[in-house]
Amino acid sequence: MMNRRTALQTGIGLALASPLLAAVQNSRLEAAAAVLQHATSTGQIDAAALHVWQAERESAWAFGAATDHDAIFLLASISKPISVAAIMSLADAGEFDLNDSVQKFLPEFRGEGRERITMRHLFTHASGLPDQLPENSKLRAAHASLSEFVTAAIRTPLLFPAGTRFGYSSMAILLAAEVATRISGKPIARLVEETVLQPLEMKHSALGVGQLPTSDLMRCQVEEAAPESGAGAPSAQNWDWNSDYWRQLGTPWGGMHGSAADVARFLRAFLHPPEGFLKPETIALMLRNQNPPDMWPRGLGFDLGSGLSGPQRSPNVFGHTGSTGTLCWADPDSDSLCVVLTTLPSQAAAPHPRSLAAEHVAEAVR
Repeated sequence: MMNRRTALQTGIGLALASPLLAAVQNSRLEAAAAVLQHATSTGQIDAAALHVWQAERESAWAFGAATDHDAIFLLASISKPISVAAIMSLADAGEFDLNDSVQKFLPEFRGEGRERITMRHLFTHASGLPDQLPENSKLRAAHASLSEFVTAAIRTPLLFPAGTRFGYSSMAILLAAEVATRISGKPIARLVEETVLQPLEMKHSALGVGQLPTSDLMRCQVEEAAPESGAGAPSAQNWDWNSDYWRQLGTPWGGMHGSAADVARFLRAFLHPPEGFLKPETIALMLRNQNPPDMWPRGLGFDLGSGLSGPQRSPNVFGHTGSTGTLCWADPDSDSLCVVLTTLPSQAAAPHPRSLAAEHVAEAVR
């Protein structure tokens, strides 16, 4: 089943386009929607949502079990830039600097070169911390608290000296969130709510589940899921992506739930910064590559460039992907954004329908 909502069809972007160009754009957007329609109608994907925005023209679709555009998905690692935006609100207030040592705020984080790890290293995946803890499954099976994950992350062995290479790290985002908690005195979920979700009116999102109605949550397809989430094993059912435990834990690296429209609001705030959000200079900093030229480019919390299935000719694309089958990008050059949320794990299909749909959108807005 496909439900479509299209708004602002007479916006600036469409008004300036020729009828032929508008027809081509619409055709490519319909092709993007058709990818997800096919994937849900054949049973490959249980639920999906697509949201596209370009220069005031906005279109949204819902597919399968997602019966409207407010359907809520587990965003997985799209949580990272949202959490980092909340943390950077404290930098806005002068509470920390990107070059500050993490040890300044977490004094127990010491030894084996940890004193050289900065806040910038945490945000850009250059800290040497692992992606997941060696004891990840054990902690999840025991329904460990977020603070127990923090304790383990502080003492986990480093994989390389800080700043010497890129190593994608969910645990780095966890420790950045712990720094924010200690500075602000607020749990990271509350800080995200107060500094990001409320100012941007993201009413169908929460780090964890918060007050979201569970009836609106789309269930993840856990078969072929990421190993750290249990990969569909029956023994992992009480701690996998669909468990009450994981939904409520609210991990800053992957525990955000949200709608496609809300993710679009978040991205749009970086294209057109609103009052009451981050300072424009902070937003610019988050979108700028912070890593050396010979390292994978990263902004603060954001992935940058060609790995996002965005406009290939634009050097300024930013966004993120998620292991639950989610993807989002925004392109300042074309003043456009794309959000694709699905319930099919990212490693369950190659190419994944999320990428195929996003590539059609990129062709439409180029």
